[in-house]
Amino acid sequence: MKIEYIPANEEEIKNFRQLFLAEFNNQFVHDKCHYYGWSTNYLLKMDNMPVGYCSSWGMNERNIHDTIFEMYVLPSYKNYVDKLAESILQIPGVHYIQCQSNDPFLAEIFFQYAGNIQAESILFQEYYQTHISKPGAVFRKRKDTDKKERDDDGPYVLEIAGEIVAHGGLLMNYNFPYADIYMHVFERHRRKGYGALIVQELKKLAYESGRVPAARCNKDNIASKHTLMNAGLKPCGFIFTGEIKRKTA
Repeated sequence: MKIEYIPANEEEIKNFRQLFLAEFNNQFVHDKCHYYGWSTNYLLKMDNMPVGYCSSWGMNERNIHDTIFEMYVLPSYKNYVDKLAESILQIPGVHYIQCQSNDPFLAEIFFQYAGNIQAESILFQEYYQTHISKPGAVFRKRKDTDKKERDDDGPYVLEIAGEIVAHGGLLMNYNFPYADIYMHVFERHRRKGYGALIVQELKKLAYESGRVPAARCNKDNIASKHTLMNAGLKPCGFIFTGEIKRKTA
């Protein structure tokens, strides 16, 4: 049996990616790599028959694609996943695997072939609708006259009695229909429930835009974790990174 990995462009893996995302059925945080030109793709072949694909990217440097982050194999070839994995993990220059724990494909082989494993982020999905309210609170789109602390401050703000206490927005550069929520509460206004309130309103905005809200935070950021959960989101996985364990002779 001949197993090969062949460099491929986005068009050549397009149909496989559609199957991958349909079976994944969740937010895939690395989806944007394919649209920003950050990935190197490979068709996986068995006896010259395309049976799937994999993709790598630069985990720390965009132009050094040293990390496998995506893999898909057709259902009829799933019993060959180990052999295919052993092949792609020999790709020159690839030293790491990065995957979501809720990835039904890559997570299957991650713990078998990765060492020095680190959990980076907690992933969140929608769970229930909250009904948080605060006296004098106004959620609105940012005005040109609103003061910004940084250029990347979110396009939506939470205002309390005329003062902006938090800002945030939705990132749409993930697989449809998901929208990634981000927000920031100014330090002097923390521990007052404003974070959960603005997340609640951003969730509503996502639905109004035809999107399903999702979010993530650093695994060590306990405050953000509680804020997202208080706003009706629940943990659904982690992003793991590990070094590829090479076989020794």
